[in-house]
Amino acid sequence: MTVAGVDGCKAGWVAVIRRDAGMMPEAMVFSAFSELLAALPDDAIVAVDMPIGLPDFSGRGGRGPEALVRPLLGQRQSSVFSIPSRAAVYADTAEFTDLDAWYAAHRRASEVAFKTSEPPRGVSIQAFGIFSKIREIDALMVERPALRERVIESHPEVAFWRLNDERAMSLPKKIKGRVNPDGMEERKALLARVGHERGFLDRVPPRGAAEDDFLDACAMMLVADRHRRNETRSFPTPPGRDSYGIPVAIRA
Repeated sequence: MTVAGVDGCKAGWVAVIRRDAGMMPEAMVFSAFSELLAALPDDAIVAVDMPIGLPDFSGRGGRGPEALVRPLLGQRQSSVFSIPSRAAVYADTAEFTDLDAWYAAHRRASEVAFKTSEPPRGVSIQAFGIFSKIREIDALMVERPALRERVIESHPEVAFWRLNDERAMSLPKKIKGRVNPDGMEERKALLARVGHERGFLDRVPPRGAAEDDFLDACAMMLVADRHRRNETRSFPTPPGRDSYGIPVAIRA
């Protein structure tokens, strides 16, 4: 069975796809998540580093999955963003024409988030930066309910924690927005121990994807393979459901 690990990237989505056990994976970039799905068999298992399932009202720490996984990650827990309400994510769906429009849209989303959260809070810049990708997947999950059983949410640091015998990574992947070579090496060494060939991990990422995006997609592929074997853990267990019936859980 085909498994794919996916992460958002500058050009859209980077996917690490293994079409059969024992085969070398392939890495590809897609401009849209729907294009990625169209390139895979209908029974492919896909693990993606992107929130799936949105709350109508956001509690302390964001959605339930985020609050549950942060304590597992030690100093890496800041990598888990709090995702606000569905209304905040959809507060402004227009294309941004310039930086001023971007900041204005962020303010509008924060205003909605304040009204749909307790304690009231706005939207972080990091979370707002992935809203368009969240909406992209959310629309597919609403329109195509069958995807909900085989497209699952994961998170790279939670995946690394699970692959590392439930121990958080000791080094950050990035420092002040730049890739940290030591942190990347720590993760590459782990992935090489648990399922990837080192030569594949050391390859140049496909055009449009950064090195850390590619490595995160490699980790997501191993989560997808675990899910294929019914070996993932779900945070929470069982998964919650949003108002559309979409599962809300981080798997690893």
